[in-house]
Amino acid sequence: MENDVRFLGLESLVVAPVLESWGLSSPMAIMSERVLLFTVVVVVAVISNFVLRTVITRVLHRVFMKTRITWDNRLAERGTLLRLSRVAPALLFYASAPLVASELPWLVDAIQRLSAVWIILVSASTIDSVLDVLHDEYQQTEAAAKRSIKSFIQLAKVAVFLVAGILALTTILDQSPLGVLSGLGALSAVLMLVFRDSILGFVSGVQLAANNMVQIGDWIEMPKYDADGDVIDITLQSIKVQNWDKTITTIPVYALVSDSFRNWRGMADSGGRRIKRSINIDMHSVHFVDDEQMQNLRRFRRIRAYLDQRQREIDAYNTEHGIDLNDTVSGRRLTNLGVFRQYVTEYLTEHPQIRKDMTFLVRQLQPGPSGIPIEIFVFSADQRWPFYEGIQADIFDHLLAAIPEFDLRVYQEPSGSEVFAIAEALKKT
Repeated sequence: MENDVRFLGLESLVVAPVLESWGLSSPMAIMSERVLLFTVVVVVAVISNFVLRTVITRVLHRVFMKTRITWDNRLAERGTLLRLSRVAPALLFYASAPLVASELPWLVDAIQRLSAVWIILVSASTIDSVLDVLHDEYQQTEAAAKRSIKSFIQLAKVAVFLVAGILALTTILDQSPLGVLSGLGALSAVLMLVFRDSILGFVSGVQLAANNMVQIGDWIEMPKYDADGDVIDITLQSIKVQNWDKTITTIPVYALVSDSFRNWRGMADSGGRRIKRSINIDMHSVHFVDDEQMQNLRRFRRIRAYLDQRQREIDAYNTEHGIDLNDTVSGRRLTNLGVFRQYVTEYLTEHPQIRKDMTFLVRQLQPGPSGIPIEIFVFSADQRWPFYEGIQADIFDHLLAAIPEFDLRVYQEPSGSEVFAIAEALKKT
């Protein structure tokens, strides 16, 4: 019997003598004892894991939900403690390995190494959950609306799992982590190729964050990627833009550093939204204002004071220089286009939705084949798109309707029906 025991490499503990008294041979009794011990360890591990999960979900999580602080609620939502509870079975297997197979060092070593690898991976998973909790807490702060840390969180996760992978590998191979890290230097070119986007994304993300170039909620335009909308997510490798047609465009983070893009945040922060639009006036309708038209224009309250002041200045100039009023070219006179520009200025000055403390211009641009452009360059007080478009439309509706009162015509290319009417009229002549 003793020779058989030595052959198996096992020695009797407590249970084996009892089994031998029941008629089992010594080797069989010792093997049965080891199987029984292993089964007990497995059962205890399962029970401990179940008890821990039950205590965490039914006790700790309920306590967390009743506290005033919020970070413990995040721990419950992310299942951080549940992940950590998975360490218990591994610790039990690690501690019981010498008892289950004390005479087989290779088996004890294998069980302890696998248990250590399990502990490392569970720890990495727990740290991953803690990083998610930190990100969730940050998202509730005011700074989250301006600066996203999601790319940094993702980078930290990559680092955690990279370290965990190296530790797990060195644990299995029974090697020093420093030796594995030194060996990775030879694979740096491969790693640079594999993690190219991540590395570029991290460097670009640092630049974007440091210079405050893009934030979640910013309206950006990047025609190269057909992006025109709000930034909804910033990750380690990409930025998601929800376009105005509700489609999603994904842009590499490094593209925002290497290429140009337009960020409308300045407009949002300024409190105004630019209106820049022109009305083309037919040059043939521009003329001097005579006395009859002057009296007609005085009907308009907005420009009555302007007309009186300008007329006094013109009369004083013409009298001082002895200019005959019948000389329509040499003297100073008002034009209907100039009066109209003043009317537009006064109209916009009185408009409640136009910012007076920002750029305010009503200017005449260079005449061209489409007439004389009268451009309005102002800022609306309401930045919301539908209201902004409504303000802009109301202004030009009014001006287009008012232009004939100044004996002016809007330039418009002839339509097909007009050309057809002209052709028909020529046929009758």
